[in-house]
Amino acid sequence: MEGAQPVPAGGLHRGQWAALGVLGVVLAVSAWAWMLDSRFTYVLVYAWFGLAYGLLLQYGRFCMAAAVRDLFAVRVPRMAVGMMIAVALYALVAAGVSLSGFSAFHPNPLGWHILVGATIFGFGIVFTGGCASGSLYKAGEGNLGSVLVIVSISFAQALVVGSSGAFDALAPAAWSARASAKDMPAELAVNQGWFDLFTAGYVWDLNGGTAAQWLGLSHSPWLGALANTVLVALLPVGAMLVLLYAVYYRPGHLRRAKIARPGWRDHLRGLWAMATSSRNTALAGAGLGILAGAQMWVTGALRDHYGIANFGELLAAMNRRDGLSIQDTVFDPGYWYITTQEAQWGGWVLERLGLPLRDNIFFGLDNGLPPPWLNAPGYMSIGIILGAAVMALARREFKWKLPTAEAAVFAIVGGALMGLGARIAMGCNIGAFFATVTNGDPSGWIFLLGMALGAFAGVKVFAWWVDWQAARRGDELSLS
Repeated sequence: MEGAQPVPAGGLHRGQWAALGVLGVVLAVSAWAWMLDSRFTYVLVYAWFGLAYGLLLQYGRFCMAAAVRDLFAVRVPRMAVGMMIAVALYALVAAGVSLSGFSAFHPNPLGWHILVGATIFGFGIVFTGGCASGSLYKAGEGNLGSVLVIVSISFAQALVVGSSGAFDALAPAAWSARASAKDMPAELAVNQGWFDLFTAGYVWDLNGGTAAQWLGLSHSPWLGALANTVLVALLPVGAMLVLLYAVYYRPGHLRRAKIARPGWRDHLRGLWAMATSSRNTALAGAGLGILAGAQMWVTGALRDHYGIANFGELLAAMNRRDGLSIQDTVFDPGYWYITTQEAQWGGWVLERLGLPLRDNIFFGLDNGLPPPWLNAPGYMSIGIILGAAVMALARREFKWKLPTAEAAVFAIVGGALMGLGARIAMGCNIGAFFATVTNGDPSGWIFLLGMALGAFAGVKVFAWWVDWQAARRGDELSLS
């Protein structure tokens, strides 16, 4: 690397020592938490899987925002191919987890809200330069603009689910009528904000399911796992790879190979060349897919070991009830998820500032509002940041980076749009796409379609902005 100091044979450079220092701190804190109460093993599983995700995300510079943005902005399929590799491998491992009986996956409600929310989310990622997972790993590289994105996502979600007043006009009368017919706990009766009406008056009336459930194969674990894996993951992934090859990679590949009349063997070689064109991205995608499936198995096994269905039960048994929902639960998906725990971070801070946030369905009834030090999925997000920092330091790619004023505005506005979109769609690129299609829920492909549509619109708007700025300043700007 240009400008790097020579390292003695067998020695470590400063970044590697710093990376080891970060790992040492994480190990020490983990040991302290385990000695405090061995049941914190449940939290540590989230944290260490997050750390592993961060290592791989930074290693492959793996970002789903880049996957959809690069197709429209620069017509490069590298990241989209890596994403498909991750989906295929996660689906295969998830099938095994399902057959083991340890899967905690729950399908998302199927409705128009997925497409709308994903489109808003996709529009936002173009301006932030990173998706939900991408923003976390970039923060671990020292990018303070990505830190702004995370902060914006967190507070935007908390404000969205707790807002009322003028925003209530967004809720149709039919939602209000259906919500009022629900048997709601008295603690929530005071709040009739638009998001509560959206949840109780619309989302709760929707159906969702896996391919196995839609096809009536739930009685047969093997047939159900086969349907979920093949129909919802592997076949669509194969179709996507063929499409990416035909539209984006094939022309250049045949030109470089000087093949005038390609046969099917030439196309197979081209598909393989596309899949392996970026070794780091392909390996990261493979690793992320396997790890995501493994996390489901480990978390499910721990739930079985402790005899719980939700981390809230374990917190209650530990006499740590602060932040539990009315149902004595907290957000605990059991697999890779991102934006909901960030909403809890923002909500916890806003509550400390005096804003009542426990009288709504999202926090009060469903997810709770635990303090950050008792937020198990929150440690997964922190782990991603630290894992990315470890990898970036070890590879001499860590660098503090202050955003310009313009980039800071983009980060805040784009992050707010991502937060709004994630709440409407009931998840982000991880929870509403990656974790769904790999477990047999076809709603994830609707999210990907919406995210692609939003990213396409975002690229067009951003390109217009770049051209306008260049004309105004008399210089040249670029999407990078």
